[in-house]
Amino acid sequence: MRAMIFAAGLGTRLKPLTESIPKALLKIKNYTVLELQINKLKLAGFDDIIINVHHFANLIKDYLKQNNFFNCSIEISDESKKLLDTGGGLKKASHFFLDGNPFLVCNVDILSTININKLIDVHLKSSSIATLAIQNRYSSRKFLFDDNYNLSGWENEKSGVKIITRNEHMELHPCSFSGIQIINPKIFKYFPDKDVFSIVDLYLTASKKEKIFGYVHDGDEWIDLGKIENLNEAEKLFDRIRNTYQV
Repeated sequence: MRAMIFAAGLGTRLKPLTESIPKALLKIKNYTVLELQINKLKLAGFDDIIINVHHFANLIKDYLKQNNFFNCSIEISDESKKLLDTGGGLKKASHFFLDGNPFLVCNVDILSTININKLIDVHLKSSSIATLAIQNRYSSRKFLFDDNYNLSGWENEKSGVKIITRNEHMELHPCSFSGIQIINPKIFKYFPDKDVFSIVDLYLTASKKEKIFGYVHDGDEWIDLGKIENLNEAEKLFDRIRNTYQV
C-alpha cells in the first residue's frame, strides 16, 4: 500500500512559528512532525509515500534530501505555485495511486496512538470506497453518520450549516474527523472539474452513491498539532506515546 501526507498547508493557526518554517518542520521533542508521520507510516509497513508541499516548499524538499528521505521512496507533489486544498491536493497526486489498491492519507499536523493496521483491516472488511477515522470529541465541524456509521452528511455547529447527503429522515450521529483515512482510488471518479476543493466536499459527493464508513477510535489519544495552544500538551502526550512513532 501507498500513502500520502498532506503537508502543504500555510499553518496560519501556528503563527508566528510558521512565518519562517512550514508546519511540517515544527518540532515535538526534537523530532519534526513530518518525521513523526513518516515513522508512523513506516512502522505500519508503508515505505512508498507522496507528500504535497506549498508553504516553504523548498525547506521541506531540502530536509528530506538531508535525511536521505528517511530510507523511504518519497515523491513530492509540488503546489508551490497554487495551494490546492486537501481535495485538490489529492487530485494532483492521484497518479501515484493508479495501481487500483487502497491507500492511506493523513494530515502532517496530528499526533495519535491510532493503530493504522487495524484501520486498514476495517476498511478491507467494510467494502467501502473510503474509511474515515473518527472520534466522539469536540469540534465545531463534524461528519454525520447513520446507525451503521455510513457517512450521511456534515455540519458546522458554529455557522449552523448542515449538509445531508443520505438518510435524511434518520437521526444522524456527529463525529469529529481525525485527519486519517483509507481510500479506494475508485473515488477519483467523483473529483469535481476544478483544481481547488476540500476532501470533505469529495466525500460528501461520493457518499450520495457510495459507502463511506466511519471507523470510531475513541480509545486512542489524538491531538491537533495545527493549533499553537496545543503544542505544549502535544509534548506531554508524545512522552507517553513515542513508541508508536518508533523513536
